[in-house]
Amino acid sequence: MIIDTSNANILIIDDQEINVRLLERILAQAGYSNLTGITDPREVEALCAKQQFDLILLDIRMPHMDGFDVLEQLKNIPTESYVPVLILTAQNDQDTKLRALQLGAKDFLTKPFDQTEVLLRINNLLEVRLMHEQQRNINKVLDDRVRERTQELHDTRLEVIRRLGRAAEFRDNETGYHIIRMSKYSQIIASTFGLGDEEADLILNASPMHDIGKIGIPDQILLKPGKLDKQEWEIMKTHAAIGAEILSGHDSELMLMASEIALNHHEKFDGSGYPNGLGGTDIPVSARIVALSDVFDALTSERPYKKAWPVEEAVAEIRKCSGQHFDPQLVEAFEQSLPAILDVRSRYQESAQDFDKNTFKDFLQG
Repeated sequence: MIIDTSNANILIIDDQEINVRLLERILAQAGYSNLTGITDPREVEALCAKQQFDLILLDIRMPHMDGFDVLEQLKNIPTESYVPVLILTAQNDQDTKLRALQLGAKDFLTKPFDQTEVLLRINNLLEVRLMHEQQRNINKVLDDRVRERTQELHDTRLEVIRRLGRAAEFRDNETGYHIIRMSKYSQIIASTFGLGDEEADLILNASPMHDIGKIGIPDQILLKPGKLDKQEWEIMKTHAAIGAEILSGHDSELMLMASEIALNHHEKFDGSGYPNGLGGTDIPVSARIVALSDVFDALTSERPYKKAWPVEEAVAEIRKCSGQHFDPQLVEAFEQSLPAILDVRSRYQESAQDFDKNTFKDFLQG
């Protein structure tokens, strides 16, 4: 592969003006156009901070800072790329050469140098540098593509989960607004409770699937307008285990939490819930949060079989059930979160209009 090095950005550092001009002329005649020459090594740090060089030609014996000092300084200048240094010096002793190489110089030539040799060495160093830069750019493009693809897969997974959650709500005569509100309530409560942003986001994205198991409940039970008898109620309660089974079998954090919530969101803090009669902190915190959010939204929402409770009465009911149905600490977090929760409630109010695509798209985008 042929690499064009003529546009490389080259810095020449030598305290003798005549040496700088000589190198500039040799390089210009060889076709190099981006050349910077300085005679005061104290300018190097500021210069390298402003622009990226592809190669540095460096003298050793200089006033104020010698070449070794410059090499030390170059190591401390932040850079994302590899920049080779070629030493050009009249000092030809072995100690000088070894020290320069130990400090990071990539090649070493003694003055007076052969013009052809110096050009060959410069070209070789630049080819390595530019190949390194080219590979770094390729890797960056590949990393960006992998990141984009990973984000696409993540977004697709979230959309599938939310749409399946929406499908479960359709079967239960609920609205799409319900899963938006209760999911966002859950995220807010989780954050107030002290869970990290990542876990709160997981709860937001996993909670729409909490009732997915209802797709396995027969219509005559799920859609029954009146009260369920004992046998029907036992069948209805199986939706928690059905939902957990539907969501099981995948090791992603999102699916694991969705399954956890589906199974446990009907457990109660005092142990009187179902399906396993768990109590207290034996109930996963995600399910405890979703249980509270789900009930609050159910209480404050109008349905064909009931009117919406006023917010004050619903909050009083949540408070009354603290320690029985709900975790008392989460009830405190819920009350602290009320302004944010009520803001979500007002933004996603149900209306006579259909649940439109834009509303759902807004939810999908978080």
